[in-house]
Order: sequence, then structure tokens, then C-alpha cells
Amino acid sequence: MDIPALNSLALQSLLCLFNPKDNLFSEGVTFNEQGLWRAKACRRRSIVALLGLQRLAKSGGIHPFDLTAIREVLLRDTSWVQGVGDLGLLTWLIAECIPERLHGLFNEFNFEKILETCPDSREAHTSGLALFLAGISHAQMVHGNSTPDLTDVALDTYHLLLENQGHCGIFGCAAFRGVLQRVPCRRFGTFSDQIYAIYGLTTFAKAFQVQEPLEPALLCASSMRALQGEMGEWWFLYDKQSCRVAKRYPVFSWHQDGIAPLGLLALEEATGESFQESIQRGLAWITGANELGNDLRNWDRGVIWDSIGPRRRASSYWEAALKLVNLSSLVSSNRLSIRRELRPDHFGWLLYAFGQVGLPNEASALTPPSRPTNAMQAGCS
Repeated sequence: MDIPALNSLALQSLLCLFNPKDNLFSEGVTFNEQGLWRAKACRRRSIVALLGLQRLAKSGGIHPFDLTAIREVLLRDTSWVQGVGDLGLLTWLIAECIPERLHGLFNEFNFEKILETCPDSREAHTSGLALFLAGISHAQMVHGNSTPDLTDVALDTYHLLLENQGHCGIFGCAAFRGVLQRVPCRRFGTFSDQIYAIYGLTTFAKAFQVQEPLEPALLCASSMRALQGEMGEWWFLYDKQSCRVAKRYPVFSWHQDGIAPLGLLALEEATGESFQESIQRGLAWITGANELGNDLRNWDRGVIWDSIGPRRRASSYWEAALKLVNLSSLVSSNRLSIRRELRPDHFGWLLYAFGQVGLPNEASALTPPSRPTNAMQAGCS
């Protein structure tokens, strides 16, 4: 895999997603027979894009974005922060980019009480808790003793997160204590739940200099490695009760080249356990070693497509239902298609995982769009 070329495609994809009018990234862009459809700006996904671009910039990679201006738009209004996951991402961004403003963040949000007040923490959402744990861990690493004492809230978040983990290491989506109707959320977890948990636990161990969180992180990573598809697929949904894949599709590119490397490389660095083979197999799936034999890197448009999934999206729900009653349901390749969509967090996570490798020399020729209409034509034509 040519990682600098992959980074270049990620950068060009972000050009396509950028909306100069809002100075933020769109939630997504979809290509269809009628042309291109752009969603509204999304602050949460813009933060992930900014994290990746910041990592690329530190490597010396040249990019056309004004990171300071985008960051100021994100920090001007924090009313979009609706849960601990959102706050975790915001804390992570400030810790990495402008750590001197962490004190203002701690004054604005009551970190000591946040787990009691946010819906995603009260319901113990795995992804939200994991991102929050990662955020406060990054804050701890850059400021140490000069920040408020984050030990108690970090430990509380850690224990809440572990309550969602099954005996084989797989995390359910959420706890929803006492709500019988939400049993599926307690039993099943997405791939992003697993990787965010791995990254959050690993970063927590590093920031607070404790070894205990690495054990559940390794247990989860080992299960993911064992359940990885023959072609390197990181499947969509997992059953923590039976330790099996619950739903295969869609398989997302941002899992393959973004968050899987994000979590597994961090855990590899912390423990010495190698996940290189699994990471490389996941990347090979992007380049054409997949069910359709198609490269998801579109060099003409300069983008990486979103996923491979059923042509009729309802069929994937049937697969999950059949799994619940222990029946086998395979989706044949002639019922699969490439989803020609883009989302900024995909490319943000990709650059965060691999941005330090840099860009090929010709990538320095990229130029910023001058206005919204040109942005679509320049980045997506």
C-alpha cells in the first residue's frame, strides 16, 4: 500500500467536502445519476477532519486549508455539544491543537458532573464513553498537573465502559440499564464501538500510567482479529454473547483505512503486540482485494468511496434478524454495490492514523477552492 498516495486521496476528498461559505466540512457528499448532493455542515465530523489535517501538517505535508480559521468556527459556538462523545472530541482537538485553551474548556463544561447529565453517558454508550475517555486522556498528556484533576472522571468513565464488555472482549453498543426493550443494544456492538473502546482504553493507560486498561483492549483487539473476514473485512456488527459476527454489511472504507489503523496502531505501540498483518489486509480490501474486485480509490475524481453494501439496504436488516435465530445468511456479490458517498470523518481518521507518513511530492500542487460551487467542481468533478 502506497500510504502517501492514500493520504493524498484523503486530502483531495476533504477538498470535495469542504464548504468555504461555512468554513466547515459537510456532513457528507453523495454521487448519483442526477449528479452530486451535499449535506449541511457538521461540526462533529469537522473536528475529526481537523484532527487528521493537524497530524498531516505536523509531518510537513502541504495542504490548502486554513486550520486556524476552521478551528475558530468550531470553538465560537459549542452549543452543538450534546453528549460526552462530542465533548471528548472537542477536548481531544483542543489538547492537540491549542492546549493553552484547555482551561477555558474546563471552565465552560463541568467535567466532574458530565457523566451524570449527558444522555449518552447515562445510557452508557460505548462510543461516547470511549471518545470522552480518549479526550480527557489527551488533555492529561499535554497538561499533566496543570489541568484540573481528571483522575476520578477518567476512572468512572473507564468502569462504565468495561460494563459493556463481554467475556470474549466484544463491547455492546450501550447499557440502557433496566430497559428490557434495549436488549439488542446491550448485546450487539458495531465495529466503531470496538475500535473507539480500544483506542480510549489504550490512551487512558498511557496518559495515567496504568497497565490494567491494556488487558481489555487487547482482549477486544484479539477478538476483532479473529473475526476479520477472509478478504480483510472489518464487519459491521458483532454479538458479544456468542462472540460472532452478527451483521456483515455494509463494510465501510473508514473502518478499513481509518479507525482500524487508529486503534490497532496505538495498541501495538503500547503493548508490542503486532497487528500489522490485520491492518494490511484491511487496507488491501480498499485497493480491490474485496468481494467485488473493485478498487474503492477513484483516481479520476480523487476520492475514496464510502463502502460496499447490499444494493437494497433492507436486506442487511434481514441478515441481522436471521443471525438472532442462528440461521446462516450470506450476501452474494451480485447483490452488493459500492456506495459512492464521502464523509469527512473517514478522511480525518485516515490522516490521523497515517498523516505522519506525509504526502507524495505532487500533492503539494493542490490548491483551495475559491467559492462553494467551484469547491464541488474542483474536488469532485
